[in-house]
Amino acid sequence: MAEHGRELSDEQWARLEPLLPGKPSDPGRSGTNNRLFVEAVLWQARNGARWRDRPERFGPWNSVFVRFRRWTRVGAWERAFLASDPLWEWTVVDTTIVRAHQHAAGAKRGAQAQPSAGPEAA
Repeated sequence: MAEHGRELSDEQWARLEPLLPGKPSDPGRSGTNNRLFVEAVLWQARNGARWRDRPERFGPWNSVFVRFRRWTRVGAWERAFLASDPLWEWTVVDTTIVRAHQHAAGAKRGAQAQPSAGPEAA
């Protein structure tokens, strides 16, 4: 079981870590605290919160989001969670408990309903 305040147990992290980009053996820059970053993303998935609303312990929200998008573009999540199935039990999210944030509906703040331009509006 994961420690209090952690999304992953040490055993889960040990299985996942070699599959992630940013290792010292990878070309380019090494990832800064990959575990904290992955836990931030897992927390996000589990709670369904906006990026700005995640706990401060995960660092600046925009840094986490930008890194998440970069890993998404290079297929890191598919390799890590699907290719070798190290954490399949974690990746299944029960959508009956994940609630959308009030701003997730897509309406602009303060937007007023506009009358229809159809024939009934005349």
